[in-house]
Amino acid sequence: MTQRDETTASATDRRQPWAGRRRFLALLVLAALAGLGAGCKSGEAVDPILRLSAEESLARGRELMADEKYARARDFLSHAFEVAPNTVEGREALLLVADCFYLDGGSGNYIQAEAKYRDFLNRFPTSDRAPYVQFQIANSLAQRMGRPDRDLTATHEALEAYLDLLRLYPTSEYAAQAREKIRLVEENLAEHEYVVGDFYLRYRLPRAAAERFEYLLENYPAYSDKERVLYKLGVAQARGLLPEEARETFERLAREFPESPFLARLPVLPDPEAESVEAEDGEDGEEDRETSG
Repeated sequence: MTQRDETTASATDRRQPWAGRRRFLALLVLAALAGLGAGCKSGEAVDPILRLSAEESLARGRELMADEKYARARDFLSHAFEVAPNTVEGREALLLVADCFYLDGGSGNYIQAEAKYRDFLNRFPTSDRAPYVQFQIANSLAQRMGRPDRDLTATHEALEAYLDLLRLYPTSEYAAQAREKIRLVEENLAEHEYVVGDFYLRYRLPRAAAERFEYLLENYPAYSDKERVLYKLGVAQARGLLPEEARETFERLAREFPESPFLARLPVLPDPEAESVEAEDGEDGEEDRETSG
C-alpha cells in the first residue's frame, strides 16, 4: 500500500464514528415522530371520560357532586350532554352542569350558572323543570348583588327574574320563595335610595334628598327602616323651605311610629297661625296708612 492509500484509509476510519452517530440520531427522530402520530390517532386514550356513555358519565358526575367536587363533576356532566343532548340523560346533565357552577359559588361561577340555566330554558322551554330553572336564574343574579352604593344592574335583573317566575309559574312550588327573595332584593334597592337621599341631605341639597326619600316610600313601602326615612324626609322638606310638607311628614311619623325616638329630634317649624296673624296685621297696617293718607 502506498503512502497515499494509507492516508485515505485513515481519513475514512475517522469519519465512520460520526456517520454512525448521525444514523442513530436519525432513528431517534423517526421513532419520536412515529410516537406522536400514534398518540394523535388514539386521542380517546388520553382522556378516559371520552370512553364513557352518557349514562355512565352522568352517574359519575352525580357521585362527584355528592362529594362537592363540582369542577370535576362538570367534566363528566358536560360529556354526558355532548354525547346525548336530546335524551333524558342529556337534559339532566346540562341542568346539573348549571347546578355545579351555582353550588361552586363565586361571581364568575354565578355568571356561568345563569348562562347555563338560560341555555337549558332556550333548549327545553316546556320542561317540567322550567320553574326551578327560572328560580335559579334569579338566584344566580341575586347572588351577584352588590352593596347599595354600588352598581345595581344585577339587583334590578334579579328582581325582574323573580317577577317573571311569579308571572310565568304563579302556582309553582318556588313562588313563595320568590316572594321572599323579592322582599330582600327590594330592601337592597330601597337602601340605595336612602343612601343617595342621605348624601344629598348632608351636602345641602334638601329638595333633591326629599325626592329620593319620597320615591323610596312610594315604591318600597315595606322597607325595614321606614321610620328613619320619614324623619329624614321631614328634615329635608324643612330645610328646603317646605314647612307644610314637613309638618305633614312629621305628623305621619308620629301616627305610624308613636314611640319613635326621632320624635324628640324634630326641627322647629314656623307656626302657620302666627304667620296668618302677621299677615293680617300687615294688611291692617296697609289699610291704616291708606286711611291716614
